Amino acid sequence: MAFESLTEKLQKVFRDLRGKGRLSEADTKAALKEVRMALLEADVNFKVVKKFISSIQARAVGAEVMDSLTPGQQVVKIVNEELVALMGSETTEITPNSRGEMTVIMMVGLQGAGKTTTAAKLAAKLKAKGSRPLLAACDIYRPAAIEQLRVNGEKVGVPVFSMGTNQSPADIAKAAFAHAKEHQLDLLILDTAGRLQIDDAMMQELTDIKQSLSIDWTILVVDAMTGQEAVNVASAFQEKTGIDGVIVTKLDGDTRGGAALSIKAVTGTPILYAGMGEKLSDLEQFYPDRMASRILGMGDVLSLIEKAQAEVSEEDARRMGERLRKAEFDFEDFLEQMRQLKKMGGIAGIMSMMPALGGAGKGAVPEVDEKQMDRVEAIILSMTKEERTNPSLLNPSRKNRIARGAGVDISEVNRIVKQFDQMKKMMKQLPGMMKGKRGGFGGMGGGLSGLFGKRML
Repeated sequence: MAFESLTEKLQKVFRDLRGKGRLSEADTKAALKEVRMALLEADVNFKVVKKFISSIQARAVGAEVMDSLTPGQQVVKIVNEELVALMGSETTEITPNSRGEMTVIMMVGLQGAGKTTTAAKLAAKLKAKGSRPLLAACDIYRPAAIEQLRVNGEKVGVPVFSMGTNQSPADIAKAAFAHAKEHQLDLLILDTAGRLQIDDAMMQELTDIKQSLSIDWTILVVDAMTGQEAVNVASAFQEKTGIDGVIVTKLDGDTRGGAALSIKAVTGTPILYAGMGEKLSDLEQFYPDRMASRILGMGDVLSLIEKAQAEVSEEDARRMGERLRKAEFDFEDFLEQMRQLKKMGGIAGIMSMMPALGGAGKGAVPEVDEKQMDRVEAIILSMTKEERTNPSLLNPSRKNRIARGAGVDISEVNRIVKQFDQMKKMMKQLPGMMKGKRGGFGGMGGGLSGLFGKRML
């Protein structure tokens, strides 16, 4: 995750604070100096950092902390509250306009920020909430962008309107609006052209579109990997065209992520969504409180539950839970669980949302080898359906064939089969660990820990 380095540094500061029975003003100031350095290194805007630290210091050196029996925990609580306030306090939803007419969203941003892909992701997200969207290709400078939007629209089941590259963006937008109205759609998302940098021609095109249509939401897409530049871009767009919300992309990458902490404070514009991967489903609603919890290493269990609910139906979860409780599950079931796990972002993605795992710092949790999952999947897929549903058939001859098919040594196959058997025995002895409504998700954790061992989980 983008904030891994920041989380690690903050965790160290808080561990040192918790180790002290009482806090002096000097202790607090020294800790806040470390927090300040960590934020600056994460590329948070320096003015934002200065105000943030001042707010914390004003509270942390008062009676609220000094007279507390657990001063270290009180400081963590204050930092958490100030982080939430910094990122906007409340979650901002994209809502329909009050006129009762079609809602029009205009996507803007620089080239390379992931605007076209994000437009399709947003369409899919809003479609799942009940909207009937249309994507409109208003980028007349990159034919590839039109094709990319068409392909992505097809993947998420959202129609795409285009008129090629010989019409003005404003004319395309008006024609798309008429098309959406004719087909009784209630949401229009305009994918506009980007540039390598902000220029007057781009801004004029956006102004022309705004004059030709009533735009309800102007949403800026910024790349978290550009760091402080993302904040500068947001400020420029806010000044020249006005923006109603921001989507930060690539927040899952190896980046410092300070943009997400700075944008709301600098521009006054809320972050609506965060792009957390390349798949068209990898767009998360931005919750300031949940993001603050992730940054401070407290996890984000609510988002984890939502991911599980989105990928695992209630019926499948109940069925799988029942099979796990009775230790009747087989390799076919396990294959299904691994695929569900991948859809949820893999083991690393899930661990980043777990309290005391995602934010525990390097070394506290073993490194996750996601390729091991691929090897296990290859072994299971090399089995026949009969072997997957009845593992007792796996004699040495069959195991040799499976090893050749998966391209691994037979010892790897033996290990997987042995650990799978051990896991089934363990589940039979511990039925209580599988209690709960979403049995499938619980089984996922138990199954993986048994199959991959402590090296993985």
